[in-house]
Parts: sequence; structure tokens; C-alpha cells
Amino acid sequence: MDSKKVLDIFREITRIPRESGHEEQIVSFLQQFAREHSLESRTDEAGNVVIVKEAAPGCENLPVIVLQSHSDMVCEKNSGVEHDFSKDPINYVIEDGWMIAKDTTLGADCGIGMAAQLAVLTDETPSGRIECLFTVSEETGLYGAKALKPGFISGKILINLDSEDEGELFVGCAGGMDTAAVFRYNTVPVAEGSKLAVIRVCNCAGGHSGDDIDKGRANAVQLLARFLYSHPELQICSLDGGNKSNAIAREAEAVAAVADTEVGSLKAAVQAFGSDLKAEYAVGDPDVRVELRVEEFPAGLQAVDPDVARAVVTALFAAPHGVLAMSGDIPGLVETSTNLASVKMPEKGVIRVGTSQRSSVDTERRAAGLKVEAAFRLAGAEVTHESEYPGWKPNMDSALLKVCVESYRRLFGTEPVVRAIHAGLECGLFLDTFPELDMISFGPTLRGVHAPGERLDLASLDKFVALLEDVILHIR
Repeated sequence: MDSKKVLDIFREITRIPRESGHEEQIVSFLQQFAREHSLESRTDEAGNVVIVKEAAPGCENLPVIVLQSHSDMVCEKNSGVEHDFSKDPINYVIEDGWMIAKDTTLGADCGIGMAAQLAVLTDETPSGRIECLFTVSEETGLYGAKALKPGFISGKILINLDSEDEGELFVGCAGGMDTAAVFRYNTVPVAEGSKLAVIRVCNCAGGHSGDDIDKGRANAVQLLARFLYSHPELQICSLDGGNKSNAIAREAEAVAAVADTEVGSLKAAVQAFGSDLKAEYAVGDPDVRVELRVEEFPAGLQAVDPDVARAVVTALFAAPHGVLAMSGDIPGLVETSTNLASVKMPEKGVIRVGTSQRSSVDTERRAAGLKVEAAFRLAGAEVTHESEYPGWKPNMDSALLKVCVESYRRLFGTEPVVRAIHAGLECGLFLDTFPELDMISFGPTLRGVHAPGERLDLASLDKFVALLEDVILHIR
């Protein structure tokens, strides 16, 4: 098995729509792949797929190995980019040893894991029985993993291929949950003589709400709220920022009414705020930008009730975002965090705020959710918690971990890093249904996942493929 074969399969996967919750086409692709290669497959009611490669002659007594990745992807694009994730293939380039989608997400999370599984299924190297598990809707709540039933896989060794740092072996992960707040409002007329002001915080790096939460990146939603909090004279007509719960908000926009006599001072305030952010984020997010557009006010547009608007802005500014606690056991590991993910107006009279919390300690994760709840309840919002999933506790005595470490040493002459990750993997949920599993997670190097500009390091892909093959051959 070589990395070129894996990359060729991944190129094919980039042409298949697979947004979370809409995996029908990728599920069909997997089923067709199994038929074309005369492999046993089955699909459960949730859309999870298992494809089986039977043991080679003489290898029937080797342990069954489960290879696992998720079949969905986060679909994010830059504003102004025309791309329909329901039908358009991902556009990418190869530059300086990286495969990059510049205007959208690439879907290497976890498409490259899927490609590696399919390459293993068609590889002729003798091995024991391989069960390749492809789960659905991982990015929106791990729903596929939650739906798994006993007996869907038979192996007791599982290699998760959803990690993003070559040279690191992951043996634990954080659990997570989402917390949503809903405000209800009436509209009021705007003051006579008003202008329409569109205020945007944009060009933030964004990124993964777990893996990138400690990197000092700007949160566009909270920064917009910070500006609006200091300008209560604005009549807010609409708010729109962020998108997915597992992505740091890259863009946020407020449409507001401003008195004609205040336009000049508003322009000066926006310019000053942009300069402040440039200085504050010179290291963590140097491209952050604040924009203002002023137009004639359109007939018929009304503003959000000022009391509700003020409550929303105050809550968005006050709500916690970022790292809440670092691990006392594993140096450098974020233990608990929260992400202020989005603010949307999905229908007239409703403003919805999305957040997500992560922690490797269940009680701390729930406490973080309650902290967010408290901030929004004080502002008069209705708050709900959903999509909770458990963490994965490290097992440093794992026999599979020992095999992987020895393989890495043998192949590359150096020690791999063994660590836990502050991101959600499906492994914790697997243990609920399959408690005897011995698990590990590794993958090639990915950067910028969950945001436009996501990229795959091709040199790391070579090492990832070599390690996966060697580990499979040395599991006994």
C-alpha cells in the first residue's frame, strides 16, 4: 500500500457531497465500492457502513482489526465564494507539499482516513480480518457513533484515523456538549433620518473549536458584541455570525440604524476598533479586520426591540469563550473550554446563539455548560443543552499502544508523542457499546480544519500510510 493510492482515493472523495446530515451520496459510494471489489458490507439505519476484508489464507487466527473514520465533513466557505456543498466538488491545489482548499474546507477531516481504509481494503498484503467502519454525522454530534448497535463490528482492536498531527499517537480525548440560547423579540420602527450601517468583523482565522481553542485566535461574534456593547445608540436590525458549533467564528455582521448626524463618529469608532484588534491579535490572528458600510435606509426595515437587543449584545459580550482550565495531569493539554460559536436569526422574532463546551472531565464539562447557561439566562434567554458525548480516558497499558510505538520507532528511528487531545473523537462513545475495545488514534498532519484554507501535509501522508500498514502487520 502506498500513499499515492490513498491520495488518489481521497481525490475521488472530494468530488462527493458529504455534509453532516446529508451523507447519502458518500454512503452510496461506499456501498458501490464494496460491490465492485466483492467485499461484504452492511449499513445500519443511521447510515453507518462496515466493509469487511476477510483474513488472508494462513492469517485466520490473527485478531480482527477495526479501522474507523467518519464519512461526513464540515462545510465552511469564505463569504462571497460561490460553492454549493450539496453538488459542487471541492476545489483544491497542491502547493509546497500541501493539498489546500483555499476558499472552502477540504474535508481531509476525515476524508483522508476514509481513503486510507479503502486502500487497505484493496491492498494485497496478507493480513487478518479487517473491518472498516464509516460513521455518519460525527461533526454535528457524533450521531452515527451513538446509533451503533452491539454486533455491528466484531473486532476488539480499533484504530481511529481522525487525528491531525503526524508523529503523535492519541490515547484519549475530551467529551463535549452544545448549549443553545434563544431570545424572542418584537420589532420597532427606526428613528427618522437614520442611515443603514453594516458593521462586519471578518478575516479571522477561525479553526477547530477544540484543537485551536488555545491558539489565541479572534472570535468574530464576541468581538462584534464588544463593539456593539460600547455603542448602545445603534438600533440593531439583524445579527449574523459564525456557523458550526465546532468551529471558531470567523465572521460576524450587524445591520443597524444610525442617526445621520452620528455617521462620522461611527466611522471613526470602527476605524479605531480595527486598529485595536490589529494590535491585540498581531500574533494570534493578524489578519482580523473590521469593516463599515453606510447606505440609505431601506423602506420597511425595522429594528429589534431595544431592550432585547441590549440583552443579546450584553450576553454575547459577557459569555465565556476560550480555555477555562488546563490539565493538571498532562502538561500543555487543555482540560476544559467553551466556544461561542454563532448568532443567527433563523426566523422573525427569534435570535439563536450556539455554543459548545469540551472537557476531559465530565463534571467540568457540565459546569462549563451551566456557566454559559447562567450568562444567557441572566439576559432573559431560553437555554437548552444537547448533543452531549463522553470523553475517552487514556489507557497507558494498552497493548495496541505498545505495537504502535514500536512500529513508529522501527520505521522512523524516533519516539512518537503519546498524548490526549482536546477535541471530540468517537472513541468514548464506542466504549459505551463495545466496552472491550483497545483503541488508538493517529493520522497525517492537517491544518486549518473546520475553516477555509484547510490543508493536508503530503509528506506526513507518506509516514501515516507506512505506519498504518506496519501496525496492521504487527498486531498479533
